[in-house]
Amino acid sequence: MPSTLIVTIDGPSGSGKGTIARAVAVQVGWHLLDSGALYRLVALAGLKQGLKPDDLEGHTRIAGSMDVRFDVGSDGGEVVILAGEEVTSQIRSESAGSGASRVAAWPPVRSALLDRQRAFAKPPGLVADGRDMGTVVFPGADLKIFLTASPAERALRRYKQLKDKGSDVSLPALSREITERDLRDSTRAVAPLKPAPDAEVIDSTSLTIEQVIDRVTALGRVRALWA
Repeated sequence: MPSTLIVTIDGPSGSGKGTIARAVAVQVGWHLLDSGALYRLVALAGLKQGLKPDDLEGHTRIAGSMDVRFDVGSDGGEVVILAGEEVTSQIRSESAGSGASRVAAWPPVRSALLDRQRAFAKPPGLVADGRDMGTVVFPGADLKIFLTASPAERALRRYKQLKDKGSDVSLPALSREITERDLRDSTRAVAPLKPAPDAEVIDSTSLTIEQVIDRVTALGRVRALWA
């Protein structure tokens, strides 16, 4: 396992873990791993190649060989490049998210991505967000956060996010999708979504983004991970 300092932020869909991880990484000057993007990329690449949703062998092949690059845009946001194509908005679609939840349940896909995820751990440190960062990928992380919120709040956040991007979405449909995804992620046989035994659980239902960031950075200071 890497000796680099590592903070993991796990949680269900819509909990805000990606937003928080990105903000903390920028604030402390560490590297960022958006592990969910990797699974979304596998699902998206499968769609682009015309694979059937249940094609385990094809998606495993993609996981081990896809050409992926993470860049930073002029606005400071994340830019994702797949095989030379900018796909940042495509991997945030509901179809890519649903596909990611499906392929993430397959052990061969998870195994193919494991070494790639761990390779992101480089000095001065790494903030990794996902669903099994603190339980499977980085079990020895220096600080583990499990970020959650009520299903209703998470659906509303996702609804507002997609509406702001011009997507025609239904709040009831998103609520059903989040409930179904929670069930898939928490009951899958491999790396189910759950807090690590030593994780700090933060319920962000009634908290602002800034308040959650403050809590995470305060926990990091207590553990002397940064000043």
